[in-house]
Amino acid sequence: MLKFNLISNLFSQKSDIFYGYFEESSETCKQTAQLFLKALQDGVNDDCMVTARQYKHKSNKIFKKTVKVLNQTKVTSIEREDIQNISSMLNRITKKIVKAIMNFRVYRIEKSTEHMIMQAQNLITATDELDYIMHNFNKKTSVSKITDRNLKMKEIETRGDEILYLALDELFSGKFDALTVIKFRDIHKDIESALDTCYNVSDAVTNVLLK
Repeated sequence: MLKFNLISNLFSQKSDIFYGYFEESSETCKQTAQLFLKALQDGVNDDCMVTARQYKHKSNKIFKKTVKVLNQTKVTSIEREDIQNISSMLNRITKKIVKAIMNFRVYRIEKSTEHMIMQAQNLITATDELDYIMHNFNKKTSVSKITDRNLKMKEIETRGDEILYLALDELFSGKFDALTVIKFRDIHKDIESALDTCYNVSDAVTNVLLK
């Protein structure tokens, strides 16, 4: 019995490590989304660029740690492919948002549009939901609660699709020159990609819990 308890405790500790990494990553996604909105409202100054790079570095570091520990762990409570997939997608969210922030400066965009602000606010809502899901992944939360959150995430993603449609409709209305269209479209596409990935992570977690 003692041997069984020791093995069980070791198994639990190893599993908790991955849940902790997921939580760290989701918090970084949330912080980066908030930074993006601030950048749109106040402009991308040097401090903003430094912070964006720090978030990207932090996200990459968490992902690398996850992969390293995963390779050293023979038994996990979650399937190995799921751990790597979820970790990779969380990292991708932060990187996409950081890319949008940096491009906003590189493209010399002086003022954000109404639809960019709407996208940023919707992304914050998504990362808030994602952070809740990841912090409750390993708790005694009922599957139904996570499933409900996943459905809400789908609604947020759908709202994102609507905002993107409105943004592209305005971009190609003839109000903007060709270069501006390319710049703005890149920003919108990166944020839409980050938003879609938020839902993909949520869906992946739901599928793990339903197995």
